[in-house]
Amino acid sequence: MTAICLIRHGETDWNKAGKIQGKTDIPLNETGKIQAYQSAVMLQESEWDILITSPLIRAKDTAEIINERLQLPMIEMDAFKERYFGDAEGMTPKERSALFSNRVYPNMETRDTLITRIEQGLTYIIQTYPHKKVLLVAHGGVINTILSVLSKGEIGSGKTKLANACMSNIYYQEDIWHVKDFNQTFHLASGQ
Repeated sequence: MTAICLIRHGETDWNKAGKIQGKTDIPLNETGKIQAYQSAVMLQESEWDILITSPLIRAKDTAEIINERLQLPMIEMDAFKERYFGDAEGMTPKERSALFSNRVYPNMETRDTLITRIEQGLTYIIQTYPHKKVLLVAHGGVINTILSVLSKGEIGSGKTKLANACMSNIYYQEDIWHVKDFNQTFHLASGQ
């Protein structure tokens, strides 16, 4: 069995304002750094083999804060970058609603393209790290897409709002992916 703990990056100022970040490279704010630290404290209670992260700064910084305690081999994978939201990046919910009421954003990465690159990333993990315990720091859109695909639409995209620094656990056993749990925030201090 290959187990993956999916960790959403800590909060950024754009998260706090409700702006879509996509591939815009926004750093963690102070709350996000605290959330990453709280994640590290909880994660050090278990054994892990490798830490994989999106190369976008908010994910990479979350991973580096976690890894200060865990000291794992760490790699960056483009497959887990956030979805590109095209012309909507940087917009608040009100701005997006006014301009794109159908939630179709010009120049946005297609869902099929997103799913394909994520699936390629997951395949790489199970082939390269079989029977390992993997930490994967990524983004809300990426994690929700994984949850949606693996649950056949029961959870994830369009149905699940993921908190910053939440953890979701999936595993691959006997050629099938399973969702163990999702959007776990018990490790975060209240108010985070």
